[in-house]
Amino acid sequence: MIRQPVPFIRKDWQKKVEEIGFHFYEIDGLLYWDESVYYQFSSEEVDKIEVVTETLYSMCLELVEYVIRDNLLESFAIPEQFHDYVRSSWKRKEPALYGRFDLWYDGKGEPKLLEFNADTPTALFEAGVIQYYWLQDFDASKDQFNSIHEKLFEVLQKKIHRFVKGDTFYFSSVKETLEDYTTSEYLRDMAIQAGMNTAQIFIEDIGYDHDNKRFVDLDGNQIRFLFKLYPWEYMLTDEFAPNLPTTDITLFEPPWKMILSNKAILPLLWEMYPNHPNLLPSYFSAPNTLAPFVEKPFFSREGEGIFIDTRFTASKKRAIYQKYCELPSFSGNYPVIGSWIIGSQPAGIGVREDTTPITNNLSRFVPHLFCD
Repeated sequence: MIRQPVPFIRKDWQKKVEEIGFHFYEIDGLLYWDESVYYQFSSEEVDKIEVVTETLYSMCLELVEYVIRDNLLESFAIPEQFHDYVRSSWKRKEPALYGRFDLWYDGKGEPKLLEFNADTPTALFEAGVIQYYWLQDFDASKDQFNSIHEKLFEVLQKKIHRFVKGDTFYFSSVKETLEDYTTSEYLRDMAIQAGMNTAQIFIEDIGYDHDNKRFVDLDGNQIRFLFKLYPWEYMLTDEFAPNLPTTDITLFEPPWKMILSNKAILPLLWEMYPNHPNLLPSYFSAPNTLAPFVEKPFFSREGEGIFIDTRFTASKKRAIYQKYCELPSFSGNYPVIGSWIIGSQPAGIGVREDTTPITNNLSRFVPHLFCD
């Protein structure tokens, strides 16, 4: 694993990425898409990441079964009124579409799980499409660990399409959030290619028909299948949340993903698989021997509320404590490997880097390639 400067940056690269639908290459005036450098992996390193990703997902599914079987949903701060909703979703085997493992990796040791973005992961379009086209321009003879596009098509056509059948599949995100909208529209475009009827609707525009007890779009049409780029923990606090378990609506990601999108999985995984080479020691309460450690709220995205500390003090929020494993530094840049799972298959990676050890929403996306 090497961080390499590029010998040239594509002429008019901004125009090139805009032409394929990528308009947030800068965020708040800072460069988000950075093709001045790239990460180079060996085929052996890519194989390792792929195997570890598959292993971690299998472990996560075992964890869901354990949580459901042993009635541990309370440990995840999921309101009791939704416990049966989560259990039923798992027992019905409602399909998952995608997720992203964030991994520590330095190219030498074993990849380590930092967290699992199982509900509303973004950076999908960048990983699946934008870095692919970068590689075609930069060096088409090289390879990239990236079958995201193909696997999305496959799972939508062969699995989700059969589930949705002839109904309209709605895709939603929050208004005025370009990154979320782009991710949602990318997935909708893939669903169209897979032969589905689709529609776009913003979360704020979804209504509830009290007379007929159904969720509806702006024209009053029933929404029976909905992809929501909107966190489950937000959705459960919304006005119409109590209607979810009793309404004919299927959501992607499914309710059982409430478990995996919660940082509480980290200490439970460590409990189930102690000393596993791809896990970091994690606990619900930090022992003194854990220092230094990272405090992570149960519900946190893009580094929000995450702290590196050396002394444990009782937190007022629901949090877990994970052994601090310093990210590798490449000239002061700290990369995190985002390894994608599509359906139940490893599908590729995207690299985010920052000048601080905590990745956040402004951390740069850097393309990658691999070669022997």
